[in-house]
Amino acid sequence: MTFRFYFRIGVAPNTVQQRKIYEMSQEDSRIFKGSVDRYNGITVSSQKEPCSSADFPIVLSESMNRWKTNNVRGVWFKVFLKHADWVPILAQNGFTFHHAKQEYVMMCKWLPTNGDVCNIPYYAHTMVGVGAVVINNLEEILVVREKYYKNPHWKLPGGYVEPGEDIVNAAMREVKEETAIETKFHSIIAFRHTHGIQFGCSDIYFIVSLAPLSQNIVKCDREIVACQWMKVQDFVCHPEVIETNKNFVKTFLDYRSSGIQITCERNKHPVLGRNQCIFNATLTVDEKDSPVTENDKPQKTDREVSSS
Repeated sequence: MTFRFYFRIGVAPNTVQQRKIYEMSQEDSRIFKGSVDRYNGITVSSQKEPCSSADFPIVLSESMNRWKTNNVRGVWFKVFLKHADWVPILAQNGFTFHHAKQEYVMMCKWLPTNGDVCNIPYYAHTMVGVGAVVINNLEEILVVREKYYKNPHWKLPGGYVEPGEDIVNAAMREVKEETAIETKFHSIIAFRHTHGIQFGCSDIYFIVSLAPLSQNIVKCDREIVACQWMKVQDFVCHPEVIETNKNFVKTFLDYRSSGIQITCERNKHPVLGRNQCIFNATLTVDEKDSPVTENDKPQKTDREVSSS
């Protein structure tokens, strides 16, 4: 799979074309200045460059003519709520919605007409969730019943990952919010990928193994109607547990007996300098279970050799 990224980051112009676009926009007050990105695109923020609704169509027209002359590729308008009157004017000029947040909407337009294929990516289209397998020393698994459901069933505690949150941290947070159980990370078990879920998005659901650090459950009344420690063998046979969750727990038990663990290493990206989590599979074999090789066999003493 190939991922194409079209960054809209405001960066200092570092090519001849970018410098030309930037310098010419600075010279004319009738032109939106915006911020030039490394792909010869421009992002205009209504908050940084406010313009009255009466003047906006004129400034937009002048800017579009200039940008086309300068071979600008993608044009982005970040329109904040108080400048919402820009939106219909942009739509009339061929701009489309790219994404929206509570405080703004982002609209964009691809300018090249010479066959340069539009490589503006779709906005985030996948939601990420977590479910936690928490098993104590008594071979009991932490389970919950949600307050809102289609059919009553026992499930793994979990929920959606928040923006900027790691998968591991999300799993531990959800367990604590729903049951007040403190945990620590053990392993990634599996993940499920499906499409057409909430808001029409795809959905990735990670199953995380957590070790409990406490035992006393305090139910979150806002989200949960019941939660308890249930025997693992009861869970995998329970009529009110969906098969997918049963299989996740069976996979965990197989991994545990085989010494398989998917660990998390936190470090910084060597180029971007941003925090990242690297997940790697490891295999731990107990000495008592490992096969005995010729080199591992006890060597005979001189007395044993002479008497044999």
